Amino acid sequence: MMKGSKGKIVGLVCVLAAVAIIGGVFVMRQAQPAPEPVAEPTTVSGYLGGEKVSLFEDAQFTELAAAAGLDIDYRKAGSLAMMDASIEGMSYLFPSSQAAVEYGHERGIEPVSEQIVLNSPIVIYTYRDVADALVGSGIMAKDGDIYTLDVDAAVSAMLADKTWVDLGYAAGYGQFRIDSTDPAESNSGNEWAALIANSLAGGQPATVETVERDAESIRKVFSKSGWMETSSEDSFRQFLTLGEGSKPMMVGYESQVLDLSVNEPDLFEQVADTLVVAYTTPTVWSTHVLMALDEAGEQLSEFLISDEVQKLAWERHGFRGASQLGTDGAERFEVAGIAERVPAAVELPAPAAMQRLIEVVSGS
Repeated sequence: MMKGSKGKIVGLVCVLAAVAIIGGVFVMRQAQPAPEPVAEPTTVSGYLGGEKVSLFEDAQFTELAAAAGLDIDYRKAGSLAMMDASIEGMSYLFPSSQAAVEYGHERGIEPVSEQIVLNSPIVIYTYRDVADALVGSGIMAKDGDIYTLDVDAAVSAMLADKTWVDLGYAAGYGQFRIDSTDPAESNSGNEWAALIANSLAGGQPATVETVERDAESIRKVFSKSGWMETSSEDSFRQFLTLGEGSKPMMVGYESQVLDLSVNEPDLFEQVADTLVVAYTTPTVWSTHVLMALDEAGEQLSEFLISDEVQKLAWERHGFRGASQLGTDGAERFEVAGIAERVPAAVELPAPAAMQRLIEVVSGS
C-alpha cells in the first residue's frame, strides 16, 4: 500500500473517532437532567409593632429568611392601630399582646393561625437621680442594682396631683406623671392602662364593671401626659433624645434597652450611667403574637419560632424565650439592673374588660 493511502486511512480514523467522542458527549449531556430552576422567594407582607423593627432589619435575620425562601416586608403600626388598618394584600399581623389579638377578633379579623413568638416584660425607663428620689418617697424601691416601681403608690400619687417636688425630685417640673404610648393605639400604653385598672380594682384583674367605675380616674392618669406617641420604639427614642427634663419616666419594653446595648453601643454608652430600668410591681408580660392571615403568613410563623431566629431574637434584640432559659443569662448584655427572672408578673384583665378599657382611654 502506498504511503499516501496509509495517511488517508489514519486521518479518516481520527476524524471518525473525534465525531464519536463529540457525539457521545452530546448524548451524555442530553441524558443529564436539566438543572432545577431557582425558586422565587415567597414575599410576606404585614403590619409590625415598632419595637420589633430592629429584629426584622437585622442582616442575620434577612439572611436566615432568604435561606428559608422568604422575602419579608413590613409596615410599622401600633398593636391596636393595625387591627383597624386595611389588611388587603397582607399575610400577617404582628402585635405585641394577646389583648391586641382579641381586639382584632372583635374587629372581624380571622387569622388562619396564631403563634406566640416573642416575650418581653413591661418596664419603666427613668434616670438615676429621678429613681433615687422616688426611692426616698416610697414609690420606688432598690434591691442591689434592681429597681422596682410600686404601681399602687404611683397611681395614688398621680390621682392626688402630687408634684415631682412633693416626691423628692427637686429638678422636676409640674405634676408627677409616667408617660406612655397612646393606650388606644399601642400595646405598651394599653398594658400600662391595664396595670392602672388592676390597681384601682384592688390588685385583682379589672372587670368591665370596675373599668366603668374607675373610668374617670384612668383618664386622669393619662391626661397628665398630653400628646402621646403611637409607637413604642418612637416613644423610646424620644425618651433618649429629650432627656429627663422633658420625659422623666416612660413605659416601655425591657427588650428595647437590651437591643440598644447590642446594636447601638455608642448611643448606649452615652446613657448607660444614668439610665435606669425599673420593673413595675406587679408587671405584665408582653406576648408578641404572629397572626397569620394566609399560607405565606404561616410560613413566616414557622420561621420565627425556629431555633436560629429565637436565638438571634434573644442575643441581639433582648426578647426572652425558651432559647435563653437556664443557659444564657441577662448578664450577657452588660446592662445594669436587668433581672434574671422577672418579678411579680400578673395576668391582664379578661378580653371584655380590655375592650372596655380601650373604649375608656379613647374617650368613649
